[in-house]
Amino acid sequence: MLDKSIDNNIYEFEKENFPCKKEWWCLEGFFKTYEDNKKWCFKSTLFQGFDKDKKIWKTYEISIIDIDRNKIYNYDSIDDSSKLYSLKDSFNIKYDKSFLKGAYPNYKMSFFDLNNNINLNLEYNSLSSPYWVAKKITGGLLPWGLGFLNYGFIPKNKIKGNIIINNKKLPFKGEGYFEHIWGNFSYLSLSSLNRKTISTYVRLLGNWLRNIDNKIPNKMILSTNNRPPGYDWLWAVFDNGWSIFFGNMMFFIMEGFGTGILILTKDGKKYYEFSNFRFTYNKKKYLEKYDFYYPTELKINAKKGNVKLKLKIKSISSCFEDFTKAEDQKNMYGFIITEVPCKVEGVYFDGVNETKLIGFSKMESHRLLKTNGFNSLEFAYELSKRRIKFLTSLHSHYFRKKIDICLNISRRPKLNTNFKRL
Repeated sequence: MLDKSIDNNIYEFEKENFPCKKEWWCLEGFFKTYEDNKKWCFKSTLFQGFDKDKKIWKTYEISIIDIDRNKIYNYDSIDDSSKLYSLKDSFNIKYDKSFLKGAYPNYKMSFFDLNNNINLNLEYNSLSSPYWVAKKITGGLLPWGLGFLNYGFIPKNKIKGNIIINNKKLPFKGEGYFEHIWGNFSYLSLSSLNRKTISTYVRLLGNWLRNIDNKIPNKMILSTNNRPPGYDWLWAVFDNGWSIFFGNMMFFIMEGFGTGILILTKDGKKYYEFSNFRFTYNKKKYLEKYDFYYPTELKINAKKGNVKLKLKIKSISSCFEDFTKAEDQKNMYGFIITEVPCKVEGVYFDGVNETKLIGFSKMESHRLLKTNGFNSLEFAYELSKRRIKFLTSLHSHYFRKKIDICLNISRRPKLNTNFKRL
């Protein structure tokens, strides 16, 4: 194990927690190659755990997106014979030839894509300290279905290295993100439910109720596409050096109140948490095979006291869709994680001054794909001096029905209904 005399956050971030149900280390980044000035985005994950029969397994995956050419490279491998290679006295994690190692703030890593003959060699220099999501609220625990997890991340890292593709070496530099997650993950198994899970939900709910606006949103959309457990995730780095982490847990809400957290750091040392935010999917991509929508453009409005933060996130290239088929589960296709490279623009208002924000971001959505497809229920209202208008809309692909009901209260009240078979 690492020397416990070092900063406890760093110790917790780097230490291995096996045996636990699931544990992974994930690296993300944007970089630009010197020779051709091309923009790239990547994600690499080293994963280990054990199944319900206590059988140990490990996986490795890498996705690389050539943003300028809209080309995606992907490689994954699974081995159910052992856990990841690791060392007891230093941070060193390995799957086959791919590895990450080092000590804060400097890490080295090498990732291989055997399908496309690509090798990615990187050096990470961390400019921010590790941070634990919900540390102030739950002691660092987050719920996952009926289980729980610990989520640590380092949002600001300078990266440099080279990508070897088709035997050609291209040096680069860029910005990176680093996370370490582990826990007792569970979807619907009641055997995983315990006091720790219940306490985590209760504390997060209490924090949400204390911080959320009392004002009802003008529009709310609920959808089976956003069923729990699932999440929307976002990492962003701005030109002024600020960085953002965004995690929104899915409780069927597709527009309206957020049920997660937005974390901002300006200097990499002090972190500001926003629990009061609202979100809108400005654009979505439709996957007909699974009757599923995921966001490619996102708007976030967050508040904390006098501080306000407004962000618009837009896709800039092709999106990678990582689908895993469900085994022996009825009425379910499987799981999907979408990766969307984006640009981000926004405004930060501290109560006195405004700061314009511009940068790049990575947006990801994790969803369970059920066979009942897309179904949504929308509530909206409009208030003015002359009228009050209420709209309810049910849109069901499963029942092949669309029903709109509009009540317009003015000098001459009207009730309009519209029934449509899809």
